[in-house]
Amino acid sequence: MSRTKSDWTTPTDIKAQLQKLWDRGAMLTSMVQGEPLFPLRLALRGPNSRQLSDNFAEVRDWIAQLTATAGPYRIVWRTVNHRVLGSNRIPSELWIDSMEDALGLIGKQHAASTFTAMLELTRDREPCLLPWLSKRPLQAMELTLSWPLLLQTVDWLRHHPRPGIYLRQIHIPGIHTKFIERHRGVLTELLDLALPQDAIDTEATGSTNFCRRYGFRDKPLRVRFRLLDPDIKILPSGTDQDITITREAFARLDLPVRTIFITENEINFLAFPPVQGAMVIFGAGYGFRNLAGINWLQARTILYWGDIDTHGFAILNQLREFLPHAKSFLMDRKTLHAHRPLWGEEKHPETVTLTRLTAEELALYDDLRGNKPGNNVRLEQERIGFQTLLDALNLISPSPAARAETP
Repeated sequence: MSRTKSDWTTPTDIKAQLQKLWDRGAMLTSMVQGEPLFPLRLALRGPNSRQLSDNFAEVRDWIAQLTATAGPYRIVWRTVNHRVLGSNRIPSELWIDSMEDALGLIGKQHAASTFTAMLELTRDREPCLLPWLSKRPLQAMELTLSWPLLLQTVDWLRHHPRPGIYLRQIHIPGIHTKFIERHRGVLTELLDLALPQDAIDTEATGSTNFCRRYGFRDKPLRVRFRLLDPDIKILPSGTDQDITITREAFARLDLPVRTIFITENEINFLAFPPVQGAMVIFGAGYGFRNLAGINWLQARTILYWGDIDTHGFAILNQLREFLPHAKSFLMDRKTLHAHRPLWGEEKHPETVTLTRLTAEELALYDDLRGNKPGNNVRLEQERIGFQTLLDALNLISPSPAARAETP
């Protein structure tokens, strides 16, 4: 491809090359690592030999444009002899000789000075965090005002590993619970560098597990359930057995039930009819940490009732990570097609491959994520007729399902 005059390097192009270095964080990273980035040769595109002959006036203007702002960058010249024009010098290389020249050309002196102050503070207080500054210099720049407090937090955790208190109880001047919660992501990366391995629970990952990872007390997980058998009571007789307790207390109950339903809709949870030897748990969407590791659940029949859509099956798939024997309830093709007039549209269907579904469940999930019924079909659980629920309960076992009247 022949080069046109519009391809010739301009002072604007030179600034753009340096700006890219800044935007990649390369300049700041070199400051952390102490590895000089400069002198640096820049890309230079100029006229070819034919353009020198045919467009000499434009070439002369181009040279004048480059030399007018020369100073921050250095031009290396070469001599070209032409049979008509004689001997002429044209630019052959462009160099930036120092960091100061580069920063001045793109107007980043103040930003670099701010980063230098952060770098010096980190070297003095927490040198173990220098690799993080090297890896994420631009993110560090966004934390300029918070950086001293982040260093104080890291220092406090190093001196108080796995403190066993709530975040609210940390006593560091200028630092409060919301500050730590707002910076959990970056603090996780910093603390992983600063703390010894025995101070970190590496199995606790993600921002929601920050407290567990570093040994803080966390808000206790809770389980909300209703006892569906009137002969099984925890609260006094005549009281609605709608109970919310901590996960630890729930794990110690070992209730005398045979069947446990889990539903994602609160009204379904509240309206679930009486069933002998059964209870219902309010699931409330993704996340079943509150049910993980509760041994007595493994010996019960678990029936999960969610929406018939891609996310409903994704939640079921997640539940089986903790309760592999869980079965789906009213989440089949027959139920879906029996309620065709009540179908809705799933705005953002899930598309990932799910590995814990049965063959029948997977076939329906694949149809839904592949939009085979059309219009991103979904059937919300609360749209399923109450009589359909009663019929399904009686099919499980005619005796447990009470003969509740349809409201």
